Amino acid sequence: MPLEGVKNIALWFLRPFQPRTKQYWRVVVLCFVAASTFWLLNALNKSYSTQTSYPIRFVYDENELIPIKPLPQEVSINVTGKGWKLLRKSLRLEVQPAEIYIRDLPRNNYLLGSALRPSLVNALDGLQLNFVVTDTIYFDFDPKVQKRIALRLDPGQKLTDNQHTVVGPVRISPDSITFTGPSSLVDSLPDPFLLRLPNQNLAEPSKVPVPINYNYKSLVQADVEEAQVIVNVKNLVPEERQLLPELVNVPEDATLSLRPPITVVRYQILQDSVSLLNRAAFKVVLDYSKFNPIDSTLVPELVQQPRGIRNVQVWPARVKVTRK
Repeated sequence: MPLEGVKNIALWFLRPFQPRTKQYWRVVVLCFVAASTFWLLNALNKSYSTQTSYPIRFVYDENELIPIKPLPQEVSINVTGKGWKLLRKSLRLEVQPAEIYIRDLPRNNYLLGSALRPSLVNALDGLQLNFVVTDTIYFDFDPKVQKRIALRLDPGQKLTDNQHTVVGPVRISPDSITFTGPSSLVDSLPDPFLLRLPNQNLAEPSKVPVPINYNYKSLVQADVEEAQVIVNVKNLVPEERQLLPELVNVPEDATLSLRPPITVVRYQILQDSVSLLNRAAFKVVLDYSKFNPIDSTLVPELVQQPRGIRNVQVWPARVKVTRK
C-alpha cells in the first residue's frame, strides 16, 4: 500500500479525537467517568461469592484468664453477598468482629472451624456464610495469678575488690516484689528472686539501683521496675605478724629443729579498727601428734586470733621438723 494511503487511513481513525473546541477533552473525560461510574454501580448491585478474611475477637474474663501467646485475629471464610456489602467488609468499614466466648479455662487449646460458624453468622451483617475455610484456630490460656517473691542479693556475686569489704547486712528496698501473669510463667520465676549489682567493685557505702530483669516481660508484670540495694562498704588495711609457733604433744626425750623457725600470719582489718586490735592475741601451734613422716613436716595451726580480722593466711603452709 502506498505511504499516502496508510497516512489517510490513520487520519481517518484519529479524526473523531481531534479537538474542535477548548472544552473537548474535558467532555471526553467526563463521559468516561460517567460510564465507569454507572458500570461500577451496576456491578456492586450484583451478588458474588468470594473467599475473604474476617476478624474474630476472644471474649474472656481478663481478671481470671490470660493468653500466653498471641490470639488469632481473623479467619478465612467463603461468603455470598451484594458487591456493596463485600466492598465494605473488604475495607473493614463498620465490621463487627465475630466474638468467641471463653468462660472457663479451656480443656483444649483449639477450636475447629465448624465451631466458629454460629459466631460468624451472627456477625455477618447482610452476607451469607457458605463455609469456614480455616480448618482450626489455636490458642493457649493460663489462669491469671499473683505471687509475692522475696528479693535477695546473689550470694555468688563479689561486690568489692580485695582492699574493701561489705560490713553488716545488705538492705534491699523493697524487700519483695509482686508478679502478675500466667500461672505457668509466674511459677517458673526463682524464689527468692536474686539480684545482681551492675557494679562489682564498690569502694564506698553505696545505694545502687538494680533493674528487675526476668523473661516474658510482655506477659508477666512486676509491681516495681527496679530495687534499691544499700551496701555498707569499708576499707581494709593489710597487716602481718611474725610468731614463734608453740610445739605441743612432743615426746619428753625429743629435741626438735624447725625450718623455718618462725611463722607469719597475714590478715586484713577494717581501717577504723586498726587502733583497737589486740595484736598479742595471736597463737600458732605445731601439733607433733600430726607429724607427717613422709615429708617430715607439721602444719602450723592458728588456734587463737583477735576478733575483727579477715582473710587470714598462715605462712609457711608446712614446717620442716628434724630431730636432733
